[in-house]
Amino acid sequence: MPIATPEIYAEMIDRAKAGSFAYPAVNITSSQTITAALQGFAEAESDGIIQVSVGGAEYASGSTIKDRVSGSIALAAYATEVAKNYPVNIAIHTDHCAKQNIDSWVRPLLQLEAEQVKNGGLPTFQSHMWDGSTVPLDENLVIAQELLELSVAARTILEIEIGVVGGEEDGHEAAINEKLYTTPEDGLATVRALGLGEKGRYLTALTFGNVHGVYKPGAVKLRPALLKEIQDVVGKEVGKENPFDLVFHGGSGSTAEEIAEAVDNGVIKMNIDTDTQYAFTRPVAGHMFGNYDGVLKIDGEVGNKKAYDPRAWGKLAEAGMAQRIVEAAQQLRSAGHKM
Repeated sequence: MPIATPEIYAEMIDRAKAGSFAYPAVNITSSQTITAALQGFAEAESDGIIQVSVGGAEYASGSTIKDRVSGSIALAAYATEVAKNYPVNIAIHTDHCAKQNIDSWVRPLLQLEAEQVKNGGLPTFQSHMWDGSTVPLDENLVIAQELLELSVAARTILEIEIGVVGGEEDGHEAAINEKLYTTPEDGLATVRALGLGEKGRYLTALTFGNVHGVYKPGAVKLRPALLKEIQDVVGKEVGKENPFDLVFHGGSGSTAEEIAEAVDNGVIKMNIDTDTQYAFTRPVAGHMFGNYDGVLKIDGEVGNKKAYDPRAWGKLAEAGMAQRIVEAAQQLRSAGHKM
């Protein structure tokens, strides 16, 4: 199937919320990781989301070029073509755009997409994230209002972050403390500023102790019950059950129980990057160590072309990452629920 249209993407989100499941949102940086993600979603029989960070976009444009806009467009173009061969619906998303990157990344993409829509076409991406976790909430919501208006013109969905995710992501680092927990008051302020869809659809990343990076289960103190508390408080004020379409960031090291509770409380998208990076690289390491005399020209020998052919270890990497995505889809209950 082709990349999801705006209508299909909206339906994907509605189905996830109604069916109490969530989509893995997998960070991609190359054609290989895109292929691996598509393979994983297809094997899980799950629709899904692939997403590119600012660092991933710069890498994709050429590691010596670092053009985040062209890298984003290049990844989306590859995904748009090859996704036609996979029997699942895939949305393409830009991930974690901090304030300093708006004018050099997401704003140009939204302007491009608004022009595409104006000319009768479809937007390149289906959603973009504004990461306002580094600025005060008032400023966060003012910028979100502006970007939401641009998103409507581009027929895309905006993702916002209300709260702070700990750890490090694309050069930004946040301490692990009480700031990692969004409050019901923050949720109310969000709805008052952005509405409930009448000003444009948005996804909300409420933080409940989330931390980016690699952690063993139990090291990160998640409080997924906080999501229900915020949904209930805001829902009571606006007269709507579970008013937010929620996103789960920093999920590495989360227990199956924590993930399930978060999904029960309205999470429809969970970011997965650290775990899929490892799942991609681990088979490559095994191949290199297991075939060192083939991938290296040792003692004057010529090595083994079949061992160092990038396709040999590339297929293993893709299969490893795909399997981790199947596992994620099963945990998030999206497996078997393709449209």
